[in-house]
Amino acid sequence: MKNIFLILILFTTILSAQDRYTISGAITDGSNGETVYGASVFLEGTAIGVMTNEYGFYSITAPRGDYNLIISYIGFTEIKKEINLYQDQKFDFEILEFSTQLDEVVLTADEPERAILRKPEMSVSKLNIKTVKQMPVVLGEVDIIKSLQLLPGVTNNGEGSSGFNVRGGAVDQNLVMLDEAIIYNTSHLFGFFSVFNADAIKDMKLYKGGIPARFGGRTSSVLDIRQKDGNSKNFGLTGGLGLISSRLAMEGPVFGDRGSFLIAGRGSYAHLFLKAAGQPNSANFYDLNLKTNYSLNDNNKLFLSGYFGRDAFDLNGNFTSSYGNMSGNLRWNHIFNDRLFSNVSVIFSEYDYDLGLDILEFEWVSSIKNYNLKYDLKYYANEQFKLDFGASAIYYDFDPGEIKPTTDTSPINPFKLDQKRAFESALYINAEHKLSDNLTAQYGLRYSGFSRLGGQAMIAYANDRPVVYNNLLGIYERGTEVGETYYGKSKSIKDFGNLEPRASVAYQLNDLSSIKAGYARTTQYIHLLSNTTSVTPLDVWTPSGKYIKPQISDQYALGYFRNFRDKMYSMEVEAYFKTTDNRIDYLDGSDLIGNNTIETEILNGESRAYGLEFLARKNEGRLTGWFAYTLSKSEQRTLGGKAGGLGINDGEWYNTAYDRTHDFSITGAYQLNEKWSFGTNLVFQTGRPVTYPNGQYTYEGLSIASYSDRNSDRLPAYHRLDLSATYVPNRKPDNKWKGEWVFGLYNVYNHKNAASISFGQNVETGANEATRTAIFGIVPSVTYNFKF
Repeated sequence: MKNIFLILILFTTILSAQDRYTISGAITDGSNGETVYGASVFLEGTAIGVMTNEYGFYSITAPRGDYNLIISYIGFTEIKKEINLYQDQKFDFEILEFSTQLDEVVLTADEPERAILRKPEMSVSKLNIKTVKQMPVVLGEVDIIKSLQLLPGVTNNGEGSSGFNVRGGAVDQNLVMLDEAIIYNTSHLFGFFSVFNADAIKDMKLYKGGIPARFGGRTSSVLDIRQKDGNSKNFGLTGGLGLISSRLAMEGPVFGDRGSFLIAGRGSYAHLFLKAAGQPNSANFYDLNLKTNYSLNDNNKLFLSGYFGRDAFDLNGNFTSSYGNMSGNLRWNHIFNDRLFSNVSVIFSEYDYDLGLDILEFEWVSSIKNYNLKYDLKYYANEQFKLDFGASAIYYDFDPGEIKPTTDTSPINPFKLDQKRAFESALYINAEHKLSDNLTAQYGLRYSGFSRLGGQAMIAYANDRPVVYNNLLGIYERGTEVGETYYGKSKSIKDFGNLEPRASVAYQLNDLSSIKAGYARTTQYIHLLSNTTSVTPLDVWTPSGKYIKPQISDQYALGYFRNFRDKMYSMEVEAYFKTTDNRIDYLDGSDLIGNNTIETEILNGESRAYGLEFLARKNEGRLTGWFAYTLSKSEQRTLGGKAGGLGINDGEWYNTAYDRTHDFSITGAYQLNEKWSFGTNLVFQTGRPVTYPNGQYTYEGLSIASYSDRNSDRLPAYHRLDLSATYVPNRKPDNKWKGEWVFGLYNVYNHKNAASISFGQNVETGANEATRTAIFGIVPSVTYNFKF
């Protein structure tokens, strides 16, 4: 494969004419030295241009001649430089934000938030951190994940639920990365907040479809979040004081002018108020973001970043629980020459949880770890052709759980589930090819391999069926064990390999509009074991293997994109259709916690999702914002297969737990003057599918409920209105301390959105009754943010 890469580079270099030369360099923010991702660099009067990569690097090749080189990024002052292109040259640029006059307030969204017409990038959403901070949020805590849920195609499972769903996919089908490290649980306080501290984040990009070939391992989406590098110009402090949490970030230069650092911390103190009020319960969280970088020379730069976060709960000392993520990444950026850029990353990531039950005197612990090595290269052949290629390898260590007695009198015996190991590798190549002035294509291929490694015994079942259907009782039962085979650590239990083609095209109809189409195949080798409607800290990840096949998804998308009135307004419309094979689902009454033979509780099925997404933005002026609407369907079918029987729901298609027919939101920000600005969210979505009882019968004096088909009912529709106001006190222009007050009202009209509806009998009357559980009513908040 290495030889193929070298041949491709040589071939494309030969294709370049001998009188063509290259301009390359890096674009940074002049105020803090941060690299700028997505800045536009082009030669005026030509169609030759490029956007900076994740590290601010650009490379342009053009015929010999005199040009005006233009560097632009919305919200920043445009740079124009006259160049005489007679040899390869390197230019680094610093760009500065527009200054705002007292009597003229003009807000602009960043370039990636507009409709990008030429680039063949499909189903991609990007929000600028400044935009995220303007949105009203619960308890005043800025939340990246909840902000993404205001975009088309992205939903959640209701208030207080963890994770997010993309185009009808499950939470575990999203690859979430922080500085390339995998984050397995994105929530604090069981989903009230996300683990991402906005003060430490530089940019984020959500791929809902058309996932580039360099990403793999999940079938629904990729959320790529990058931390700030740290201010390399000046030392600074940023922070905020809220009702239940506070945060502080420090950044500044180190190693003279050769590097910078960032330290950002956040913690909650709601448990202190609970104790002061005499409450025996407590809940708190903290997280810490770290990053530093060092320039060895003009062509080599090192980055070291890390994240540490944890939640802890204590219910009157009877029940305790904690869970958290930890990650680290050492990266080396290397510029071989003015056309070839590379990045090597060594990454570690871990998620673990533990819980204790005092009444039974035991503790339960579980974790998943991975060690990841990546090598990515980008080659700028010429103005028509760019090439990405690379390789990656991930080693997984799954610890499904271990139970430990905490006292000598505990009735619980020690028990440890089988530890699982796996190895995932991939090679990829991807090209961006400008076929004509109006037509640009992006096409690539990824090959992924996966090995379920040994180090444990595997149970064998009669007829190789871990689940069998009992025709007499009409239920699924555990298969008959006929023995077991032990696999050593050096042995492979099961191997998989898959080709994952990706392709998309963009045809620019005119200066204002374009159409795009895309296809992507993705493969997912690890699965989240949960029979609840949303992720919980107790959920367990498991690898594909002898009885669990990898998920394979195919997604097709078609879109129309248009800008209006000199890009003041933009519109995006996309339709998609997605199928997924080998999507597991759980038998009625399945037991997943503490189960060493998960294969006896599941059936393999298939899912499909399709929909239409609409996004309209206003990008400039005092009033900015967007309207998002999604019409969609998400279904699953789970047949009996080798187990026999008709399967779940008699083998018919049924709604997934994340199906939303209608989902729309309106998000707006209004700048009244330099002192006051306002924000609002209006959200509506169809209630999520649930399974309700449809009758009951009495057996030996007991009242037993019978249930309707799986997910055939729904919770009531979800809707709310949020408002916020930001006040910036008077301050002198040269005052280094900058502060602001943010006042918020979440769920203004106090609508009690149903998180769940439970059914039971009234103890006094014996009558059946339904009980609605709501998480939030109206929630006021106040936060003080500062910057020094």
